Amino acid sequence: MKRYIKYLVAVAVSGVMLSSCKKFLEIQPKGVDLESNYYQNEDQMYKGLVAIYDVVAWQGGILTNKEGVAMAASDDHYGGGEGSGDMNFVNMDKFTLTPATGPQEDLWSRGFSGVFRANILIEKAPAAQMDENVKARMVAEAKALRAYFYFDLVRWFKNIPLYTTNITTSEMYNVTQAPPADVYAQIEADLKDAIAEPNLPNTVPAATEGGRFTKGTVHALLGKVYLWEEKWAEAAAEFAEVNGSTPGQQNPTYGYKLLDDYGDLFSGDVANKFNSESILEIFHTTLSAGSWGGGGVAATEGNIMNIMAGPRGYTTKTAGAPDYYSGWSYWPVTKSLFDAIHFDPRYKWTIANLDSLKANGIADYTPGAQNTGYFIAKWVARYSNLPTGAGDRDLNWGQNYYDIRLADTYLMEAEAIVRGGGDMTRAAALINAVRARVGLGPVAATMDNIKRERRLELAGEGQRWFDLVRWGDAAQVLASEGFVAGKNEILPIPLREMDNTKIEQSKEWGGTK
Repeated sequence: MKRYIKYLVAVAVSGVMLSSCKKFLEIQPKGVDLESNYYQNEDQMYKGLVAIYDVVAWQGGILTNKEGVAMAASDDHYGGGEGSGDMNFVNMDKFTLTPATGPQEDLWSRGFSGVFRANILIEKAPAAQMDENVKARMVAEAKALRAYFYFDLVRWFKNIPLYTTNITTSEMYNVTQAPPADVYAQIEADLKDAIAEPNLPNTVPAATEGGRFTKGTVHALLGKVYLWEEKWAEAAAEFAEVNGSTPGQQNPTYGYKLLDDYGDLFSGDVANKFNSESILEIFHTTLSAGSWGGGGVAATEGNIMNIMAGPRGYTTKTAGAPDYYSGWSYWPVTKSLFDAIHFDPRYKWTIANLDSLKANGIADYTPGAQNTGYFIAKWVARYSNLPTGAGDRDLNWGQNYYDIRLADTYLMEAEAIVRGGGDMTRAAALINAVRARVGLGPVAATMDNIKRERRLELAGEGQRWFDLVRWGDAAQVLASEGFVAGKNEILPIPLREMDNTKIEQSKEWGGTK
């Protein structure tokens, strides 16, 4: 951890020197300020808050993001890429990663970067000279964000350090890990504090504050935490707050409502960002001017997944061909997912069938590693959404991801109800509201139906891997891919994090923790 702590102590506030812009998250780091001299007024506190949010959308230098790693690990995708030597995601796909190789270093760095930035703002807030109500809202957001990062970290790694105050370079070598139960208790406490803060709003204006946490966001995240802890009644109650009293109808408190057209979720159109179904959306922009010479993937705020997911060497042959932009062929879709969704109404928005386009003379492409002919259409870049700003085109696509959306919380509430023996009539109404949106008839509220619905509704959104682990299904479903039960449910602690520190490797990976 010393590598990241040194970096964060020096840079936790370099990310707060940000130029102003009308949209909350369309702000780029500019310059460096010493942390000791910062967080003195509202402007500095605001920029510090943006710096925490900025980490949510971080993409590591080896093309790593949370969604991509989880997709590769699931049974819905392969790692893909250029060829047999392209191991950015294949080592996760085939479970050949080791403490020294794999995506875990980027995921660890992302999580603790967010934690440290949140800790600094929370610690410095009391001395800031500013409106107390505005300050209280910012602190609530920082606590919710800290909980968000810790939730990702404890799910990925299980055995992690737990900090609620800023750590200094002199303390970094004595870092130890906390019991996972203590981490979950801190996550719960932070989210409950945020919910209890009267200055945290129920809704925000999408045009100027899209992406900021609301009470609805925090309720949804707390429900998800409870679901992982198997606190069924508590999870169902949090999700019910988000989902409203009548599934399918707009929640009058938070404004959430399923979009009428499933395809609008993934059009990539700027007008559809922060829509009524979006609860926690990961922001990307075409305006960050990212370039390979200016830091590459790690420095841009564009959506790198749009170019990574696209078919390599794509060319059109007829006027009616899809306007896909040629990409890098990561995350090819497995035959298993293709077969499961082929005759579902969500198929056309989920699968880009390049083999069919090629066989019919409509378009052509160059097969990449682990090619199946099927690509994840939700994220494939299109000429209709072509970035027009400065920087390299590949690094500046603007489509957002959904970390949590309403159909997701509907199905999670249904799961909590079914597993907890709750109101089965409501559970069925929640599942069937999701199905009705795409023209499908009702089904019974069973875990098999919930599992099937989550796979098809949320395909390619980075949820499937976490679902399989949470349900205890990963060992069976992924056995043919090399998954080892009692080991691959978590990632190894990155090797360099144990160098000259007290951090220990997890027992699942041959360690002592």
